[in-house]
Amino acid sequence: MKFSQDHEWIKADGDKGQLGVTVFASEQLGDIVFVELPEVGDKLTKDETFGSIESVKTVSDLVSPITGEVIGINEAIDDKPELVNEDATGKGWLLEVKLDDVAELDAMLDKAAYDAICK
Repeated sequence: MKFSQDHEWIKADGDKGQLGVTVFASEQLGDIVFVELPEVGDKLTKDETFGSIESVKTVSDLVSPITGEVIGINEAIDDKPELVNEDATGKGWLLEVKLDDVAELDAMLDKAAYDAICK
């Protein structure tokens, strides 16, 4: 699992991966009530906004840590956005993506480096 400074994570397997927000982000946001996601087939661009996440406290942009194509979305989030709070790095994943350049993962943070910026 790799992490971005914008509090997104990706679990990659070859050139495909699952993407979501970190536990830290979900805790900071509080109770999540809505998640706006792109459609399957949409293009993500590294460091650009691809959706938003709304909690009872605020609305935050979702920023892509990679460039690629959306190949799946977690439809369970539509009916139960609180899954992000309950299991941010498991059942609360947001997107499945096909990465354009696997090497972009090398620029992301490992867990120790991510944990250090959250302190």
